[in-house]
Amino acid sequence: MAILNSLQAGVVPRVGLEYIAVGRKKEIETVLDDLDHISCGASTFRFITGRYGSGKSFFLQAMRNYAMEKDFVVADADLSPDKRLSGSGLAGLSTYRELLQRLSTKVRPDGGALEGILQKWIHEIQAEVTRDGYTANDGQYSSRVEWKMAQVISEMDIYTHGFDFAAAAQSYFRAFINGDDHKKEAALRWFRGEYSGILQAKKELPVGEVINDHSWYDHLKLLAAFVARIGYKGLLVFIDEGVNLYKITNRISRENNYEKLLSIFNDLTQGRAASMGFLMAGTPQFIEDQRRGLASYPALRSRLEESRFVRMGRADWRSPVLRLAQLQNEEVFVLLERLVEIHAVHHSYEEWIGEDEIKAFMELAYSAPGAEELITPRELSRDFIGMLNILKDDEEIDFYDLIKRDDCRVRAADPEVVYAAFNV
Repeated sequence: MAILNSLQAGVVPRVGLEYIAVGRKKEIETVLDDLDHISCGASTFRFITGRYGSGKSFFLQAMRNYAMEKDFVVADADLSPDKRLSGSGLAGLSTYRELLQRLSTKVRPDGGALEGILQKWIHEIQAEVTRDGYTANDGQYSSRVEWKMAQVISEMDIYTHGFDFAAAAQSYFRAFINGDDHKKEAALRWFRGEYSGILQAKKELPVGEVINDHSWYDHLKLLAAFVARIGYKGLLVFIDEGVNLYKITNRISRENNYEKLLSIFNDLTQGRAASMGFLMAGTPQFIEDQRRGLASYPALRSRLEESRFVRMGRADWRSPVLRLAQLQNEEVFVLLERLVEIHAVHHSYEEWIGEDEIKAFMELAYSAPGAEELITPRELSRDFIGMLNILKDDEEIDFYDLIKRDDCRVRAADPEVVYAAFNV
C-alpha cells in the first residue's frame, strides 16, 4: 500500500523500492564502486542530477536501502529554506540535527539509530572481554571493559573536535554501565547537537564545546570514523533537494552555502575524511546555472566542469556529477508491468492489464510533441496508478474507451515553467 500511495502522491516510498527499481545500471554500478572504496576507509562525493521528477530522490532512497543492507550507517536530510549547509538561524545545525534524527542501520532502518549504535559498541566490548576469560563477577572485568573502550575513543583525538567526541562517548559508556538514564540522555543530546550553549552542556558532561553551525560537518566526520572503528562499513550521507541552495535569493548567503559545500567536497575528494560518502541530489539548473547555480561559484565550477569528451556526447560515469539518464521504453514498460502486479495483489483481483494495454498506455503517454524528452517516471507512475484505480472502482469503464479521450494524455512538465519556478 505504501508504494502505491507514495507514487500516486508524487513522493518516493521508503520501503519496497526493490520491487519497482528499473534501469540505472551504470549509475548504480558507480555508487556501488564508491561503497566498496568507503568500506576500505576512503571517502567520496557525488552529485546526482536530473530533471524534476526524473528519479533523483528514488535513486537516493534505493542506494540508502542497499547501503543499510550492506551494513553501512546511513543518514539523510532534505534541504529547505530553514535547513541549509550554512546560514542564519542555525540552518546548518538544523540539517545536522535532521541527519542525526534519521541516522539508520539495518536493524533500525527508520531512523533514531544513534543509541543503538552506541549500545552495540558496548555490548561488543563486553562480549570481547568475556571471550578473554573475564566474567562480570571478576574484579578486573569493569576495568578491562573500560580499557578496551578507551582504546576506541582515544583514536578520535586525532580529529578536529575529537576530544569532546571522545568525552561524550565515554560519558555515555559509563552512564550505560551504571544505569544512569539522565547521563545517557545528556550524552545523546550532545551527539544530536541539541545543546544551545556550552554552559548547559558543561553542567552534565565533561565537554569543552557543543556542536554548532560551523562544526557540524567535522562531527559527521568523527561519527564516520567511529562507526567504521566499531564494525560498520562506514557512513553514507544523502542530501536531497539541493535546488534549495540555488533558490537562495541573497547572493552572500547563497555563496556562503556554496563555500561550505566546496569545503565538504574538497575534504572528501582529497581524502581528509575516512569511511564516509556524500550524495547530493539537485536539478541541472542547480549544477549548471552560471548566474545562481554551482557554476556561478568559480571554485565549484572548475571542479564540476565536464571534460571535452563528455561535451562531445560521451558518458563519464566516474565524474563527480552523475547524470540520471532518461529511462528507455523497455525500462518504462517493466516499471508499469510491476505496478500492475503490485496493484492487483494489494486490491486482491486477478490481473487483466497485459502487454497490449501497457503498450497502449505508453503510446498515449508519448503521443504529445516532445513527450519522449519531457515525461518523467514520476508523472507516468502517478497517472498509471490513477488509471488502475479508476478501472478497479468502476468495472463498467472500458480500458480503451478511457485512454482514447484526449484529456487523458499524460501531461509532461514544461521545462520553461519548471525553470521559471526555480527562479522565483
